[in-house]
Amino acid sequence: MASHSHANEPDEARSWAGDFDPLGDADERKVLFSAFDSFRQYRRTAHSNTTHRRRQAFYALPSAHWQMLAEPPFSLLDNFSKVDDAIDKNADIADAILATGLSSFGLSANPDPLDPTQNWHGVATSADVNKAHSTLRQFYRDWSEEGQAERDACYGPVLSDLEREFPNRASQEDYVSVLVPGAGLGRLVFEICRAGFAAEGNEISYHQLLASSWVLNHTAGPQRHELYPFALHFSNLLSREQQLRKVSIPNVHPGAAMLEAQDTGTEFGRMSMSAADFVVLYNSPSQKDTFDAVATVFFIDTAPNLIRYIEAIRNCLRLNGIWINVGPLLWHFEDGHQRTHSGGGGKNSDSEQSQGIGEPGSIELTEEEVFLLIERMGFTIEQRQSVEERAECGYIQDPDSMLRPLYRPSHWIARKS
Repeated sequence: MASHSHANEPDEARSWAGDFDPLGDADERKVLFSAFDSFRQYRRTAHSNTTHRRRQAFYALPSAHWQMLAEPPFSLLDNFSKVDDAIDKNADIADAILATGLSSFGLSANPDPLDPTQNWHGVATSADVNKAHSTLRQFYRDWSEEGQAERDACYGPVLSDLEREFPNRASQEDYVSVLVPGAGLGRLVFEICRAGFAAEGNEISYHQLLASSWVLNHTAGPQRHELYPFALHFSNLLSREQQLRKVSIPNVHPGAAMLEAQDTGTEFGRMSMSAADFVVLYNSPSQKDTFDAVATVFFIDTAPNLIRYIEAIRNCLRLNGIWINVGPLLWHFEDGHQRTHSGGGGKNSDSEQSQGIGEPGSIELTEEEVFLLIERMGFTIEQRQSVEERAECGYIQDPDSMLRPLYRPSHWIARKS
């Protein structure tokens, strides 16, 4: 396992550490290098697959037609140029993620092409590049002001449940500890810490880990980075202004928020991140009875075999600890293919060969069967929302799009008995 300390540790501690070195394992190194290379390729592939391809198709129209559409009020060639500018702004973020990641691992931006232990150039597949694209778009959901509605629907219930379960946590000798599997870009981990808990995020995707490290530790300040989350999408648009909408990230700067907490005497919890297969790490004896709470948000349906997840959660939760869940059941391995909530790259999908998430076999359960399974395996479900009570929410959803896929996520609390 590699662990990555975040945000409330001194600079010299913000490096990848732990008892497993991904650079020392050929298979793991390949996955990590593919993530690096996918961020490097973002700029070139986005221009090539988005505007270059569309310009070719545009000029293939009858001459009179493309000339009409090139003039006002359409000005479609001008719009392609604006999309190119937006791609470059997004690519600046991809480049920043890459630079901080390479620095963390002590790797060169221009490695020796003949040294396979150093050369990470040219190894990313199109699937890896798709993950880089979807990871950048996820900043909209997790770290922009405009993503607040999605966070309120998905993270809000978790924070409320924790506050209600542990109202006197400030008076305890040690922090109340909360595990967040599938932590993604780290916003829920950050918010749980800001509420005074000790939060540990777990993530297996190097795309997500590299991006979360950047946003938590290396951003220049609040709203200092421009992101165009919908610029590469050309369908279901009401207007070009909608396509080229800019958001600024992060809407809250983690470092500034911690300093503010210190100045006001507010308790800010410890924060850490583990880079590991959730099932393998948290079902191990070293993690037994470690956490007071586990919070799974849009996570349990990433399981090929949900029983493995439940075993790991039961192992790492203390007796009477609570498991809070918010999320749908879009089973990611249905039909033998990886699917995701947002489309594009997958969460928890970089390492396919581990003994945990990568083991053979998969099963899709109904919500009713999930509840029966949880209770069969040593939990008591104490609260569950009815379908009528559930708030609808999107996942990286453009609120003005003519197509709006919406979830009605399941929200429940189970206690280890």
